[in-house]
Amino acid sequence: MIKLATIGTSWITEAFLLGCQLLKNKFKLTAVYSRDYQKGLKFGSKFGCEKVICNLEELANDPTIEAVYIASPNAFHYSQSKLMLEHKKHVICEKPITVTPKELEELLALSKQNGVVYMEALIARHLPAWNIMQDTIKHLGRISHARFDFSQRSTKYDGYVKGEHQNIFDPKMCTGALMDLGIYCIYPALGWFGDVNIVYSFCRKLSTGADGEGGAVLHFSDLTAELTWSKTGETRIGSEIIGENGTIVLPSISKMTNIKLILKDGTVETLTDEPDKPTLMSYEANDFYRYITDYQNYKADLDSANELALKVSQLMFKIRKQSGIEF
Repeated sequence: MIKLATIGTSWITEAFLLGCQLLKNKFKLTAVYSRDYQKGLKFGSKFGCEKVICNLEELANDPTIEAVYIASPNAFHYSQSKLMLEHKKHVICEKPITVTPKELEELLALSKQNGVVYMEALIARHLPAWNIMQDTIKHLGRISHARFDFSQRSTKYDGYVKGEHQNIFDPKMCTGALMDLGIYCIYPALGWFGDVNIVYSFCRKLSTGADGEGGAVLHFSDLTAELTWSKTGETRIGSEIIGENGTIVLPSISKMTNIKLILKDGTVETLTDEPDKPTLMSYEANDFYRYITDYQNYKADLDSANELALKVSQLMFKIRKQSGIEF
C-alpha cells in the first residue's frame, strides 16, 4: 500500500481520494498539507487521516510519505513538484502539470534522475475510453473534420461579474480558460491526430487579464480540427469527429462519457457509459500505482503519457503567445 499525501483540499482532491478508495488497499492517505491546520484536519478526517502538515519542507522530508498528489493553483505546480521530486517522492500533479514546457522538461529529467514517477493528472488520457477512441477512429475512413469543445460556465463567474476576486480569473495564478479547459481539447487532438503543422489561435480576455474563452484551429497533415473553450458560457452540443464512414459524437471531451458512433447508414453504437467522477479518477490513480509498483512493465506507457504531456505543454505555450495570454 502506497503512503500518500495531498497538497490541496478542494473538491478535486476529494474526488481523487474517493477514486483511490475504489482501488482497494493500493493507497493510504498518510498526511494532508494545508496552510490552515483546522481545514486540513477537517478534510483529512473524511478519509481517516489526522496528520496535517502546514510546512512544505516538512512534508518533503517526511520519510513515511512515498507519493504526493498535487492539486494546488497552477502557479505552484512547478515549485511544489520540484520540491517533492528532489526528496524522491512520486508525484501526480493536476493539469496543467507545469505552466511552461521548459519547466516540464526539467522536472521529467529530475524524476528520472531520482528514480521516481512524475505524471500529469489528466483524466481522459488514462480512461479506457481513450483507447476505445483510438481504435474507433481507425474505422472512420478519411476524417474530414474534428471539432472539440469544452465550454463550461464557471461557478466563480458570477462572483467575478460582481467584482469579487476569483483565483480562476487571476493571471497571477497562471490560470484561465485555456489552462483550465482548453487542455482537455488539446490532449485528444494531439494524442489521436499526431503533430500539428499550422496553428491559429485566439482568445477574449476578461478585465483581470485572464482569458475567459478562446480557441484554436489546428491543421494536421490530412485534417483540420477546431478547438474551442470557455468559462463564461455552457456548451450544449459537445464535440465530434467526422469521417467518411461515420461520425463519433462526444458529449463530454473531458470525461469521455456517453460517446456514440453514428455510421453513415444511421446505425448508432454506444461506445462508453457514464461512471461517476471518483470512478473516472480511479483510472489515473490506478496508473499512478502501476507506474510506481511495476515500473518495468509500465515504463512504455508512462513515457508515452509524459511525451504527450510535453507536446501538449508546448502547444499550449504557443497558443498563449499567439493569443497574448500573459502570466
